[in-house]
Amino acid sequence: MRLRQIALVAHDLEPLAKAFDAVLGLKVAYRDPGVAVFGLVNVVMPVGGEFLEIVQPVREDASAARYLKRRNGDAGYMVILQDHDALAHRARLEAAGLRRIAEHAGHKYTFTHFHPADFDGVLTSIDSVSGVTDFYEAMSDWPPAGPDWKDARADANVLGLSAVTIQSRDPAAAATRWAKHLDATVARSHEVQLTSGIIRFVPPVDADGTGVIGIDVAVRDAARVLEASRASDLATEDNGFHICGIKVTLV
Repeated sequence: MRLRQIALVAHDLEPLAKAFDAVLGLKVAYRDPGVAVFGLVNVVMPVGGEFLEIVQPVREDASAARYLKRRNGDAGYMVILQDHDALAHRARLEAAGLRRIAEHAGHKYTFTHFHPADFDGVLTSIDSVSGVTDFYEAMSDWPPAGPDWKDARADANVLGLSAVTIQSRDPAAAATRWAKHLDATVARSHEVQLTSGIIRFVPPVDADGTGVIGIDVAVRDAARVLEASRASDLATEDNGFHICGIKVTLV
């Protein structure tokens, strides 16, 4: 299984997209009209061979709008994973009692969105892409990023998205639960090791106590990114910066 895309939710995505470009050289590859059914607009930006999405609710009844209120502002929103057969995972997880809240099974692309309550408060999707020989190949096809995403690749300094950090009131139990759901293993303390990517669980950093609170981005030159983050007036630490309610850790 591969960690393929992380979605953030924001009141206003445009200045955030510009900030990600200024700091990491991320380019908008796609604005998916299909997310309108969820009451959203979005941008999808390649991060090496993985992707960062920002969604913005445009309807008050959108679940993302309720999530913004719950998290008290911009926040991490969704984890999207890729494997060779999303339908097999759907059948396995539904047999175990997990609930799907959205689905698609097309000729090219299949996904299942699972209820956040079944994934410790995180909207989670398991997806697959047909006709791909090796979906672990860095630049393998990814329909959610649109047909031309390879023309909008990130700055050469950016190598990929390597991990996501999720807060939990019981990180050990959450890691065990996710490992079972994903047919994966718990590696180091509170980390689920995928074939490509890591899902890390940490104690709460805010009152809500759930949700995506960080991502790891592999880069060639961290100092260059940190300089750009300071120039963009983002809260910056020795190993990363804060934006859209998450910390971006440079590795």
